[in-house]
Amino acid sequence: MGEITGKAGSRSLRKSLIFYITAFAFAAILLSGMTTELCGRAEQKIKDSYPAAGRRYYLTDEDGNRLGDGAYIGTVTEPFSKRDEQILSALRVLSAVAAPVWSALCILAAALLFYHNRLERPLKELKAASEKISENDLDFRVEYQASDELGQLCRLFETMRSALAANFSEMWRQIEDRRQLNAAFSHELRTPLTVLKGYDELLCDSPDDGTRKIAATMEKHIARMEHYVESMGSLRRLEDLAPKWERVSVKELTAALYEGAAMECRAHGKTLVFRNRTHGQELVADRSGIVQVCGNLTANAVRYAVSEIRLCVEEREGGLLLSVSDDGAGFSEDALQKAANPYFTEEKESGEHFGIGLYLCRLLCEHNGGRLVMENGSPGARVTAYFRCR
Repeated sequence: MGEITGKAGSRSLRKSLIFYITAFAFAAILLSGMTTELCGRAEQKIKDSYPAAGRRYYLTDEDGNRLGDGAYIGTVTEPFSKRDEQILSALRVLSAVAAPVWSALCILAAALLFYHNRLERPLKELKAASEKISENDLDFRVEYQASDELGQLCRLFETMRSALAANFSEMWRQIEDRRQLNAAFSHELRTPLTVLKGYDELLCDSPDDGTRKIAATMEKHIARMEHYVESMGSLRRLEDLAPKWERVSVKELTAALYEGAAMECRAHGKTLVFRNRTHGQELVADRSGIVQVCGNLTANAVRYAVSEIRLCVEEREGGLLLSVSDDGAGFSEDALQKAANPYFTEEKESGEHFGIGLYLCRLLCEHNGGRLVMENGSPGARVTAYFRCR
């Protein structure tokens, strides 16, 4: 089991931020004062290197003898050299901008240090945990040892992860239980159906007309039950089916899709309008899955179409897009929400359709990294299946 761990102090983020700002503000004041003092000393040193010029006056004794070195009154210093003039200008500018520059640098340093010490590690750990969850990997723990706000957030994140792991485990257990139940139900029904079918055949040979009529009705319901049992077995197999990737010719694949759809339309007296918008030569795709989905969608459409079926095949978003539409009444509001769910059907009297066609199409699309979208067109219904290709 992976672990995402980290350690930090117990001071809150707000107190830490105030501490960093205060400390670096004091540092900015200190550095600004030092810079101004150093610039003043350097400027004075340059000025002292230039002797004063002008008339020197001396004190004298009664005899007229000079006392001391004398002094300049109304002196004029020698002019500064061009180089020293530039240095003095730079020192004055540096002294003037020292406070704002040091303030900005200290604020930046405080922010960077605060981020590095208090934010960087917990944020990285939360990001890593989010990436694992997005990949459906819940086999890890977030253990960030801190009592600040981010530590509390990490503990809440770990609580959420634990709840998700428990819910996912329960969900997968229920799904597996349902699969096993469906398999057992399908298996256990076969024996009584076989017995009933045998008795029904005997009743069909009865000389009594009433008995034969009852046997004919029983035969229809037995056939319906057999079809239902078979659909349950097929559904379980498809749920566990992995896509079979192979290199296929786009031209050959579109031809197969057209031929299957055209045959289905002819059998039901409907017109097929086919649009081929592919442009590539080859695809690495699940050919059997694509053909099966196209066949299911076409078979579903011909049952509701008035006279015309439209099939469009195109390459888009690194995959193959199939769109099948009809000119019928379209989906009801309930069907738009539930038609891709298993065993949903609005045909209450149908003995052949159990509402798994669109569900199987959805499964095959999802197994191929795609999606199934149902919507109403103008007129009729439109179902779009997308398959990701390699």
